[in-house]
Amino acid sequence: MEIEIKKMETDAEFKGKAHVHWATWHAAYTGLIDQAYLDKLTPEKCEEIAYRWPDNILIAKDGERILGFLGFGDEDADTGVIFALYVLPEFWGTGVGQKLMEAGLTKLSAYPKLTLWVLKDNARAIRFYEKNGFRADGEEKALPALGASEIRMILNREADK
Repeated sequence: MEIEIKKMETDAEFKGKAHVHWATWHAAYTGLIDQAYLDKLTPEKCEEIAYRWPDNILIAKDGERILGFLGFGDEDADTGVIFALYVLPEFWGTGVGQKLMEAGLTKLSAYPKLTLWVLKDNARAIRFYEKNGFRADGEEKALPALGASEIRMILNREADK
């Protein structure tokens, strides 16, 4: 497997990102969020989202197949944010997510602090983020539409100096 991390650009990449979004939510979040919400998250809805928000998306490709994606941006002048990181379930634990994370951390290298929100009950994702230096800071928010809660995790680069 030869993983390429790149900006999402082509129609096939948008559609591949949409498939990853749909497949990953259904695999990772079944039992963690309200099933009715998941049932409404269709492949078509994910494709609409991919085309609506194309900026700051990195994709992981093996040949022409999209294996995962990461979305990033800024929260404020000093804080970058990772707002999405998803990898097809059959590639969990293969290093694809780590390559995306490293690329995202590079894109956000100018920020002394990074944040992300993760489902409170998503132990697998929390362990992954902790492995990458993120720590829960005690902030939590309810997501009534999902029937779940998220916790905020912070990576404070200045604390590491």
